[in-house]
Amino acid sequence: MVTDGRIWVPYPLEQLAPLPGELDEADGAGSIVDVYDGVGPVPDTVADVEFYVLPYMFDRPPLALIAQMPRLRVIQTLTAGYEHVLPYLPPGVLLCNGRGIHETSTAELALALTLAALRDIPTFVRGQDAGEWRSGFYPALADKRVLIVGYGAIGEAVDRRLQGFEVDVVRVARSARSGPHGPVRAMADLPGLLPHTDVVILTVPLTADTRGLVDADFLARLPDGALVVNVARGAVVDTDALLGELRTGRVRAALDVTDPEPLPADHPLRFAPGVLISPHVGGSSSAFLPRALRLIREQLERWSEGVTPANIVRD
Repeated sequence: MVTDGRIWVPYPLEQLAPLPGELDEADGAGSIVDVYDGVGPVPDTVADVEFYVLPYMFDRPPLALIAQMPRLRVIQTLTAGYEHVLPYLPPGVLLCNGRGIHETSTAELALALTLAALRDIPTFVRGQDAGEWRSGFYPALADKRVLIVGYGAIGEAVDRRLQGFEVDVVRVARSARSGPHGPVRAMADLPGLLPHTDVVILTVPLTADTRGLVDADFLARLPDGALVVNVARGAVVDTDALLGELRTGRVRAALDVTDPEPLPADHPLRFAPGVLISPHVGGSSSAFLPRALRLIREQLERWSEGVTPANIVRD
């Protein structure tokens, strides 16, 4: 698979070492791997790029460079979602996502947001800042029915971490199947599952089918006191519909992603009762870099051996 085409990666080569020998010394002419992190100088080899590992960002400039890559054959994202790349994806170019990178971080945050919202940790923090002792009786995660909507790698990682919390987990994906921790129900079953759900954790990709999935009807089916946790994409939830339910106090929410995003400082969602918001940091932890480097090494190893890359989401 190695040719005279170039490979762009967003990390220093010493961090990625060891690279396959064929890439370090292709044709005896030295490394064919260039470093482009999205903010530094653009290498002058842009027209020769065949394998492009995008920097971990959603900014337009690194994506716009794709139009200058006539030899491009593979794009590797470091994000689990890839909807931001599709408008720039040329015909015939393989698109691979970051499956394997974000499961750990995102699943941890999903559990952190769930526990923090149920046990009302924000109230304790505000009480600490105000010098007040805000004791009380708060809901536990134990004995709850938790519905995971979207049972890909991240959904399964959330499920794995829920084991031991004494909860009843219900799993939903596009189609029914057997899962490693129990049966997975079809998305068509959602309307009948929602009235019996205490916590909904959203881990679906953003697609035409999932955009606005959590709408007024979805929320209305949830029982009073239900908690909606979104670690997917902001547009999976209809913000106006969620605001309507939050203002009545009927449901609560813990959101790592919002629509719009970043959330404006004066947006009413910031001030709605019963909502906990983190600034899209599901993948932003110390667990990210080792897993990103590992995936890049594995993909470059495949490329050097002429093996089809893993994680193909568009071809």
